[in-house]
Amino acid sequence: MNSVIGLNSEIYKTFEKHAENLEELRLELFNTLKKIEWEVRGKRINEIDKFITLKAINIFLNIISKNNEELINYSTLDTMRRAFLGEIKVSEAFLEEIKHLILAVSGKSNFSSGFFGDRLEVIDFTKFKGREAGKKRSEFLDKVYEIMKEYLKKFPSGLDEKVVKKREKQKKILLDYFGATEEDWNNYKWQFKNVIKGKKGLEILRDLKDIVKISEEDLTLLEKAIENNIPYAITPYYLHLFDFDQPYKYDLPIRRQVIPPEHYINMMANAESREVFDYMGELDTTPEELITRRYVTIAIMKPYESCPQICVYCQRNWMIKDFGDKAFVGWDKVEKALKWFEEHESMIEILITGGDPLCLSDSSIKKIVERIKNFDHVIGVRFGTRTLLTAPMRITESLLDVLSILKDKKVIVSTHAESSYEITPEVKRAVELLGSKNIRVYNQHVYHRYVSRRFENVALRIALRKVGIIPYYTFYPKGKEEHRDYLIPIARIVQEVHEEARLLPGTFRTDEPIFNVPRLGKNHLRGENRELIAIKPDGRRVYIMHPWEKGIYKTNIYVYEDYPIKDYLDNLKELGEDIKDYWTIWYYY
Repeated sequence: MNSVIGLNSEIYKTFEKHAENLEELRLELFNTLKKIEWEVRGKRINEIDKFITLKAINIFLNIISKNNEELINYSTLDTMRRAFLGEIKVSEAFLEEIKHLILAVSGKSNFSSGFFGDRLEVIDFTKFKGREAGKKRSEFLDKVYEIMKEYLKKFPSGLDEKVVKKREKQKKILLDYFGATEEDWNNYKWQFKNVIKGKKGLEILRDLKDIVKISEEDLTLLEKAIENNIPYAITPYYLHLFDFDQPYKYDLPIRRQVIPPEHYINMMANAESREVFDYMGELDTTPEELITRRYVTIAIMKPYESCPQICVYCQRNWMIKDFGDKAFVGWDKVEKALKWFEEHESMIEILITGGDPLCLSDSSIKKIVERIKNFDHVIGVRFGTRTLLTAPMRITESLLDVLSILKDKKVIVSTHAESSYEITPEVKRAVELLGSKNIRVYNQHVYHRYVSRRFENVALRIALRKVGIIPYYTFYPKGKEEHRDYLIPIARIVQEVHEEARLLPGTFRTDEPIFNVPRLGKNHLRGENRELIAIKPDGRRVYIMHPWEKGIYKTNIYVYEDYPIKDYLDNLKELGEDIKDYWTIWYYY
């Protein structure tokens, strides 16, 4: 700690003189930081680095605030003080946070050089005029694109010709195994009937172990999940997206989508009740069974409590059942929920989700939409579904006929495409079918660890645009402890938006970065809707999150402990990433 604090001589002298007394240190450190701030404001230095310095000073002042300490019953300053005096040891993650904070306060972040840094020759374009200036700028941007292209090569699309041909061969292997035909494969009912789940599914995966190249470790995890009544599900279609020749490389996000890790299984297995995993507090935002309401003019209805492909990091893992008929909640409950929507004229949009509502039969969906079409106050009906990615053959002419019953409403589909490798010609055909009925498809991307590498989301956005899906939200993964293996720091999603996404045309990056506040709803991460107020000894940043109601009516803040940046960078290193590519992450607060 002493060497870290020593990165700024003035801050070091303050600790050296006053570390014995916390309150004395707090006051003198405040004075030191304000002195540094005043000096910085009077200097002619790089304006971008100055901006980071002033922001870091503000963060430091937030961290030493007594009010913030009382709010969370913890003092970052006291942890620093005691570590400085040698009374305690702190984690490397904590030291890294303090180191980069002090570097920024000292004007040494070097943020202005950008993460491309020395890979590009710095050109002063003001020295050129007219066409010459335009050519110089264009040549420079071409060099930026060449660097960008090298990153994108790591994330092929399911639309790439080589990938399409490979998957055709893999499909034939699976058809032979199941004794099925091409016609069977293209029938969603066959896909649903043959969902790989439970003990029988494990037997199938063991039979296919040497073909699909699924590891013994993953098979053991599935066995443990089954023993503890933790559902999993994989459609034959989704299984054919696995790489049979290069497993756990390009298809890593797809495999991690469906195979639960050990930490997750242990937490789910040892919980007294699955309801403890209701992170979003849906049980407390349910005015009627099946309904979740966090907003003024829209609410959720959940008629089906499973999916043909169950995502490990699902927000509703506490309520998800095994895929099958028993996941349908029953018509009595559905009717009561529909009655609630009918009686609430504030509901101008209904989001039908679950689980996955497109697991219901066309006749069941028809029964629901026949009721909704008569709700005069309802303008929009949204279906939340991942079947476009897991069983795209679910989008049929018959289904479109059912959805056309809502011709006087605005029907849209929200899906969760997670990687460019999931985007296939079959997905494109499904989107085009929906488009033929003027039904647009929007994507809500859950930005978890396995899809958060440099330019991975850029590759996804490009693939989405190719098939006509509109990027809508990029979700910070819920901070559910059982999902620890999927978590990222808030700084990474903000970094991605400001750095990688910014290189795309505006129409490609229409997604809004979002943090979901339990019980309250979506908090936009792009703006000033959060405050960093502490660093925990394990390196976790502590944020005050401002809910969406801010400025509308009186509401409460939410305190969130983030995933440590150092731990995340170590995770990326394990995935083969060069963590030097991410160095600017420390300066996104």
